[in-house]
Amino acid sequence: MQNAPSKTVFDVVTDFLATNPTPEEIIAYRLPDDLQERAHELLELNGEDQLSADEREEMVDFVRIDQMMALLKVKTRLKLQNIEK
Repeated sequence: MQNAPSKTVFDVVTDFLATNPTPEEIIAYRLPDDLQERAHELLELNGEDQLSADEREEMVDFVRIDQMMALLKVKTRLKLQNIEK
């Protein structure tokens, strides 16, 4: 099993947002490959009911970030649509 990345998903996403990305960069944003792989690993372990308490907490963090970024992307798209009108 792979160890958790040294930077949390919150660290990585807030670092990205702190760069003041353009709306297009926000819409295109994806987690780095190592975090994507970690999220998939946690989902697999969860499906096999093999998550530790710490891993379950980490998985919930991924879900929260995913929901937040999805909402941010929708709002950003709407803002861009309103600007283009």
